[in-house]
Amino acid sequence: MAYVIAEPCIGTKDTACVDACPVDCIHPKKDEAGNAEADQLFIDPVECIDCGACVPACPVSAIFAQDDLPEKWAHFTEKNATHFGR
Repeated sequence: MAYVIAEPCIGTKDTACVDACPVDCIHPKKDEAGNAEADQLFIDPVECIDCGACVPACPVSAIFAQDDLPEKWAHFTEKNATHFGR
């Protein structure tokens, strides 16, 4: 079960979660191509090790365990995976 970044991240893109992630699976970082165009940050569902370190780091409570993702944001599971071509 991976973690998913949902709607509260849109327009915020605070990168505290990027710094908290021990496996570097949250993108795009501030210095990466595509950061300006992305409306939010994304978690790679294959690279995520399900540690949850990103959850308390998020200032807008946008990160959820996939099983705990509110139904209204269920489509963000696919949105995160699609960002990485999964």
